[in-house]
Amino acid sequence: VRPLTTRDGRNTNAIFGFINMLYKQLTDLAPDYAAIAFDLKAPTFRHLEYDQYKAGRKPMPPELVMQMPLLKDVLHAMNIKTLELEGFEADDIIGTLSAQAEERGLATVIVTGDRDSLQLINDRTSVFLSVSRPSGSETVVYNAAAVVEKYGVSPKQMIDVKAIMGDTSDNVPGVPGIGEKTAVKILTMFGTVENAIEHVDEVAVLKDVLNLA
Repeated sequence: VRPLTTRDGRNTNAIFGFINMLYKQLTDLAPDYAAIAFDLKAPTFRHLEYDQYKAGRKPMPPELVMQMPLLKDVLHAMNIKTLELEGFEADDIIGTLSAQAEERGLATVIVTGDRDSLQLINDRTSVFLSVSRPSGSETVVYNAAAVVEKYGVSPKQMIDVKAIMGDTSDNVPGVPGIGEKTAVKILTMFGTVENAIEHVDEVAVLKDVLNLA
């Protein structure tokens, strides 16, 4: 695919795609408020706690890096608030905003491609998750009931699922030999990681049974 560029050779593919997606969401949702969160290059508090966090992840391609300042300029011209904070990820900002909106009685929609945001879902917060398909990307709408139907656990339990199984995309280790299926079974039986630890012998038996199944 031939890249979109300006006359002086600057890539604009990402800006074009992002603004098109943004216009669609603003048109469909017609929100009263909107903000967009960005990551910064500086290490986050997670990197300070665990120096292997996201180790091995490929850096953002240079042609995409070059487009970020211009994209932010476009958003500012559209009078859309952009948020970024050194030491924190965009996900942390999104989680904070959704919690603050909930306290004020506002309904919140999180538009993202990051499945980790499902943990933020509650009665007032839903997630519009962009999912890649062979035919192209599509948006899957998740509320609390949809998370339970899809994963077998509540949104808040999604945190404990990752705590047990780890997260290879972020290079976060989990319990050896336990994947998503076993993690969900453990939480179905014990509710939380803390309760599972208190019944660690039963968890070990459950893991062995599932491995044999």
